[in-house]
Amino acid sequence: MPEKHVLDSLDRQILALLMEDAKRPYTDLANQLYVSGGTIHVRMNKLREAGIVKGESLVIDYGKIGYDITSFLGVYLQKSSMYDDVSEQFARIPEIVSAHYTTGVYSVFIKVVCRDTDHLREALAAIQAIDGIQRTETFISLEAAIERPLQLMSKTEMAELNSRKTTKS
Repeated sequence: MPEKHVLDSLDRQILALLMEDAKRPYTDLANQLYVSGGTIHVRMNKLREAGIVKGESLVIDYGKIGYDITSFLGVYLQKSSMYDDVSEQFARIPEIVSAHYTTGVYSVFIKVVCRDTDHLREALAAIQAIDGIQRTETFISLEAAIERPLQLMSKTEMAELNSRKTTKS
């Protein structure tokens, strides 16, 4: 199990603000949090070194670029010991955007994004051809009602933090 890093209040505030807008300059964060830009920089480096912050990502509306089908697959493995090998094969299929080793009915639960049903059929064929997969069950998403990062602070804490931005400017 990975080592847990205890976040202090400033770490939580920095992460919460960056999760709202990852493009915010460190100087803006520093002004809002009443610390120096160097402090933000040092804290972010420590969070990266601890493995808490991993890279940077861009959130894309796949539908607006022609990827209209999001589906989830429950994957049954022939043996749970095949998970590592199957996961390596999943990583080679670009339509798979996440894969989770799970408890319950399925061995693995994956998210697949495709242009249309023909593209999904091709992706399913590639997935089902992987050695170690016994069978799959496909669920097509009609709409994502919630897609967000984990909230590290309560709504009250965030409102207080964001009020600093408006009163200080």
